[in-house]
Amino acid sequence: MSAATQPLIRFMLSDIDGTLLRPDHSLSQANIDAIRQLQAAGIQFSVASSRPPRAMRRQIEALGIDLPTVAFNGANIINPDGSLLKAHRIDPQAARTSLDLFAGEQVAVWVFADDQWLLVDPHGDYVEHERNTLGYDFVKVDHFDDYLDRIDKIVAASKDFELLKRLEMRLNPLIADTARAARSQAYYLDVTALDANKGTALQSLAETLGVALAQTAAIGDAGNDVAMFLRAGLSIAMGQAEAEVKHHADHVTGSNLEDGVATAIERYILPR
Repeated sequence: MSAATQPLIRFMLSDIDGTLLRPDHSLSQANIDAIRQLQAAGIQFSVASSRPPRAMRRQIEALGIDLPTVAFNGANIINPDGSLLKAHRIDPQAARTSLDLFAGEQVAVWVFADDQWLLVDPHGDYVEHERNTLGYDFVKVDHFDDYLDRIDKIVAASKDFELLKRLEMRLNPLIADTARAARSQAYYLDVTALDANKGTALQSLAETLGVALAQTAAIGDAGNDVAMFLRAGLSIAMGQAEAEVKHHADHVTGSNLEDGVATAIERYILPR
């Protein structure tokens, strides 16, 4: 996209992990400063993440975001005061289908419901990593049956990245009418309701803010970010993103180790 055809951006939506945050989950001063420049220029900014709402609060406060934010890949849209603006929960049959498939595979399975992180096996892959990311602990349960009617997100976690790719391809045809599986990281396969995606969330926020989609920008690094790339007027992939993610973006910026968000804001978003 040339500078001549690039739209005037009025709203930017950013992924958090792998995009705004470095691999150690820190938020760089360069990214903070760039977002403050954005806001000072009158361009609105918010975040969309696969995280639960309460695991996003520290980043929201650090960035001074006073707009609705997107959690669980779009399953929840949260008002600035922390109240729930919109929720898309997984159809119970799709939840059961997903859990049954994962039960036969070597993956850790987590369920997010009732503002809790639920699991059966505390020793599964990436449990400690997720605890550090979320900033709060899991709740151990014997099974997930009691939560099937109100699940925000199901996660299959594994160190076998190719297995998660295969499970994504196997599961999606089985739940296609009501839910969708997409990898939020190489090691996480997320299942959410069909309308719970970052593209639908971007459109919903743009409508709330009175901004045309052509004047929105989206930035991210993972497969679950492609949905917002397809809706945004301008889309930017992080430098370390997989080739398929980059393929759907208008531009590719630096990696999250290189403050790629700050570079993208300066190069593609701020008015010249």
